[in-house]
Parts: sequence; structure tokens; C-alpha cells
Amino acid sequence: MFTTEFDYYLPGELIAQTPASSRDQSRLLVLNRNSGRFANRKFRDLIEYLRHGDVLVLNNSRVIPARLRGVNAHTGGQFEILLLEEVSQNDWWVMLRPGKRARVGTQIRIRGNRGDHTEIGAVVTGTNDEGHRRLTFECSQNILNLLEGLGEVPLPPYIDRRDAGEMERDRARYQTVFAESPGSVAAPTAGLHFTERLLDEIRARKVHICFVTLHVGLGTFAPIKADKLSAHKMHEERFEIPESTANVINDAKRDGRRVIAVGTTTIRVLESVAAQTAEHAPGPRVEFGSGRTRIFIYPPYEFKIADALLTNFHLPRSTLLMLVSAFAAPKETRGREIILSAYAQAIEERYRFFSYGDAMLIV
Repeated sequence: MFTTEFDYYLPGELIAQTPASSRDQSRLLVLNRNSGRFANRKFRDLIEYLRHGDVLVLNNSRVIPARLRGVNAHTGGQFEILLLEEVSQNDWWVMLRPGKRARVGTQIRIRGNRGDHTEIGAVVTGTNDEGHRRLTFECSQNILNLLEGLGEVPLPPYIDRRDAGEMERDRARYQTVFAESPGSVAAPTAGLHFTERLLDEIRARKVHICFVTLHVGLGTFAPIKADKLSAHKMHEERFEIPESTANVINDAKRDGRRVIAVGTTTIRVLESVAAQTAEHAPGPRVEFGSGRTRIFIYPPYEFKIADALLTNFHLPRSTLLMLVSAFAAPKETRGREIILSAYAQAIEERYRFFSYGDAMLIV
């Protein structure tokens, strides 16, 4: 398939700049992939689509304040630093702007998130083929433990922030209420709609809630540059699936109960650890443990674990749009038409798109 087949036009005013007034008051477009029918609901109505015994799987990765500011120690020139992946303590791959001024050996002084000077330094120690820099931080503590006073919320570039009050509110709203394990530089956005109260109500319906961890990288949201999907090289992300989560999911698959993935990051974990069991216990299952994945899911694809998917509305030509297209019609290519039709419906109904936007349930 070609990348251009996953393009669509979105009016700029439908790109959500702020979250809904209350997390669970965002809208929910429900797509029945068998009938092709749509329903316009509120996110709180999700509970009506859940059954006794269902398993709801969420990504509990925590977004870190990954955007830093610094100045060249010799010239005073300013840098914007976006942490991408930790190599080891105080050793990170980062995106540095302007990159041309960040040659190997460049020394940088880090500033606090209010523009104040700090005693923290950093030095560029390497580059890679993607243009990223390797940065070693010079401080006595782990830089991860200092980010609250140094970093800014790494909002995606399509969200415009100039108001300090809004930026402060983003620290809470660009984070799920169940976030635990720090490491993401972008939010697992499908989880942003949940409140503690709604999760409690879901549990009261005898729905099992469990968690996986996938630390979301910027590559998740990047448009594909290759003409053909088969030529795209997927970014790599770290994940972990606890034994308790694997047991709950495997019991559900054995009993014929539904597994509902919350977000494309969650479904990538489940498909990455999916395995076929031995002949005496046929059927798919997941293996617990940790690892790294660069799985790229696009039509046609046979999903092994998830029976339903809760997700947001995704950027044109993105790997996420391709994944939901595959889910809309497993093992077929017509899911692209189904999803683009659903997106056209959402645009007509004035749904809000992308990270702070509304949600979509595919059943």
C-alpha cells in the first residue's frame, strides 16, 4: 500500500488546542466494524459498551517534562532540547534545535523552566543518522529526578502554547490519571479521557482493568516519508508487560472474553508479545516480560489479542492511522476506507482531533 492512500483533509480549527473541560466529557465516536455503522456518544457512555468479564488494558507510562532550554556555554546561543531516550543515567539521545550549532563537543548550560540559570551542564558526545544528538549531562544527580524544575511538558507541535497558566495546567492534563512509570515523551492519548471515578464504575461492572507500559517516543506521531508502507522503518520503543496482566489477558482469551485495548500503544505491546500456545492449548496468548518493539501494523493484519480498540483521531499519513485502519477490517485492506469514512463523519460532526481531541471506539 502507498502512504498517500492514508491522507485526508482536516480543517485547522478541529485540531484540539485544549482538553475538554472534564476528561470524560469529551465525545466518543463508536464504529461497529461489522456493520459499518456509527454512533455519536459522550466518552462516559463507554461504560455502556463494556460487558461483564471484559478486560480493559491501558498503558500506564508517565510523560516526563522532556523539553529543556539551554545556552551555548561559549557563544550564548540558545538551544531547545527534547529528551528522546535514556541510554544510561545522564546519557540521553535528544533532539537539539538548532542542530547545526550542536556539533560534537558543544558545551551547553541548562536553564530552569522559568528561565533561571542552573549549575547543570551538558556536552554533545555524538550524532546519529536521524540527526539526533547524544547528550551527557554533567550533574551530581540523575537528570530524571530534576526534570520537574527544569523541563516543560513536551506538547506536540500542532498545539500552540503562549500562556504560562495553560502550560502549567498541561502538566496535569497531558498525563493519564493512572500514569506510573516515567519515560514517555508523548502521552498515550486514548487514556487521557479516563477519570478515577469512571475507572471505579467500570470495575463495578466486573470489568477487569490491567496495565502494560510502553514509553511513547516522538516517532509514534511522525508522518511516514517513504512512498510505500513496506519501505518504512519503524521507530523502536521500550515496553513491559507484568505477569499479572499476562495472566488476566490469557484467561480471557481462553474463556472467549473480550480484550479491549486502550490506545494504539497498548495494542502494539499486545501484538509484540503475542504468541501461539502449544498444541495442547491452542489459541493466542501474551508473554510477560520487557523488551523493545518496532512493530509496524498496517492493512492487512491479523490481530491476535485485542477484540476492540479505544483510540483518538490520528494525523494523516501516520503509523497510528494505518494501525486503526488495519483494526477496522482485520486481514483485509478495506479498513482504510472504513476509517476514512468514519473520519469524514467526525469532521462533519465537528469532533476535535489529535492529542487533546475526542475519542473513537472500534468494536
